[in-house]
Amino acid sequence: MRHVLLAPLVAAAAALLLSAIPAFAGTTLDGVRRNGYVRCGVSGGVAHMSMPDSAGRWQGFDTEMCRAVAAAVFGDAEKVRFVPTTAQSRFTALQSGEVDMLTRTTALSISRDSTMGLTQTVAHFFTGQGILVHRRTGATKASDLNGATICGTTGSIIERNLEDYARANNIRFRTISFDTQPAVLEAFLADRCDAISNDMINLSANRLAAPDPASLVLLPDLIQKEMHGILVRNGDPEWATLTRWTVFALIQAEEFGITRANVDEIRRTSTDPSVRRFLGLIENVGIGFGASANFAYDVVRSIGNYGELYERTAGSGGLGMERGPNRTWTQGGLLISWLWQ
Repeated sequence: MRHVLLAPLVAAAAALLLSAIPAFAGTTLDGVRRNGYVRCGVSGGVAHMSMPDSAGRWQGFDTEMCRAVAAAVFGDAEKVRFVPTTAQSRFTALQSGEVDMLTRTTALSISRDSTMGLTQTVAHFFTGQGILVHRRTGATKASDLNGATICGTTGSIIERNLEDYARANNIRFRTISFDTQPAVLEAFLADRCDAISNDMINLSANRLAAPDPASLVLLPDLIQKEMHGILVRNGDPEWATLTRWTVFALIQAEEFGITRANVDEIRRTSTDPSVRRFLGLIENVGIGFGASANFAYDVVRSIGNYGELYERTAGSGGLGMERGPNRTWTQGGLLISWLWQ
């Protein structure tokens, strides 16, 4: 009988001991700490997503995601280096170790998750591939473009999605491919094609960058759904976990109502154990992937919550995109954090 009673106690003690042992940091995190900064592969020039401003400071949703990871690692969101990549070079840059993470307008897909030696950590932006047309075409929906010429980016899945859509809807597109997004936009504005296709983020940025935005129409059709997220190399689960929970920190903060402006007050006064655990006051939920107890606090203190980040970049303060599915689940959107336990 004594052995029966002791067994649960021994198991509990063993579990407590194991939980107190920090996991070894992975090779990527070790390298990041040695370098003193996070190297992020980003797009070279997508307004309000990743683009240097007139002072040379990188701005936008994707660059802020990189800064959030730096805040989680160092407690300092400015310990970053941005490496511009193209649709052709982005994966090679990550595979070769030129960058530590890829945070740019890149759709998460089964082939990228299974055949490229990369890990897609979590979706942080829900969008879809659309079409931007010259108003003069008179098109109000994608099926109006039967026989039209569409410009796109070489090496992306844009052309395949267009082909699939055309086949499914019994229409024809002729595509012209270019190496970079600026080249696509230049050709489109020079009337070398009737339309351009990309994810709605890029198209919104393209329209804003045009000399006469009113002459361009963003069609309502989604050629294909897309979700974007951070990509890292395979074989380093601690680094993948750290980047994943950095995104969750932004989402959970919004759900809690914690902002960059009130995070210090809430950290000082809250008696809610869930909030106190999240902000690193009790337990260390980041111990298993080499993060400090207060990594989520550092992220929110530096970047704000997801809603704040979205509104100043993709939303009303930037591209002017409606949040739609990029709302938290409590607001009817698709964003939801895993449990902080």
